[in-house]
Amino acid sequence: MNVFHTFLFVALPYMALAIFLVGTIYRYRVVPFKISSLSSQFLEGEILFWGSVPLHVGMLAVLLLHLGCFVIPKAVLAWNSYPLRLVALEMTGFVFALSFLSGLIIVLLRRLFNVRIRVVTTWMDIVVELLLLCQVILGCGVAAMYPWGSSWFASDLSPYLWSLVKLNPHLDAVGAMPGLVQAHVAVAFVIILLFPFTRLMHSLVAPFHYLFRAYQQVIWNWDRKTVNSPDPRV
Repeated sequence: MNVFHTFLFVALPYMALAIFLVGTIYRYRVVPFKISSLSSQFLEGEILFWGSVPLHVGMLAVLLLHLGCFVIPKAVLAWNSYPLRLVALEMTGFVFALSFLSGLIIVLLRRLFNVRIRVVTTWMDIVVELLLLCQVILGCGVAAMYPWGSSWFASDLSPYLWSLVKLNPHLDAVGAMPGLVQAHVAVAFVIILLFPFTRLMHSLVAPFHYLFRAYQQVIWNWDRKTVNSPDPRV
């Protein structure tokens, strides 16, 4: 194991996690009201819909699949012990990855070529979207060139990640992986490192509690058609 691998798969993960934790806590405590996706839907909504929906659905599904391979590797391997289920899982993951990719491309092109959106775009927006684009392309490449990723992730990469959690890194498995897989892992750590400084922070404050709260009844005490009428005489 050379120094380069040690940096990528030991130093970088711990540095990324430390910056992630410190940066996230700092933003929550110091500038909590600035944690937002800074939605630009009011500037342009039609193209955003066709990009944002597949992007978020694909991203969430891919993250859950990766998380499952990390957290419950034995269950994933047991599921994959039947070839049909293995193929179904791999195809499902690839479809969601393509959804993620297509949505991200649409959102990125919208940000680059829509004048109104470009005005409210920061350089970090471009950086993080390019990193995500690089990551999902690498992921699709890994899935295409090295199939049955859910199985070898659960059996080889999951022990490596758990060794980081236990503060006793074992790099044999990840060091033997193809360069494409190693790049995919390294870019993931870079995205985690930059996470607190980007709009991705809004994913940590998503209002999921809305799904479980009681229904709220809205009562109108005026004629909505009259209130919304552009005619000043009304």
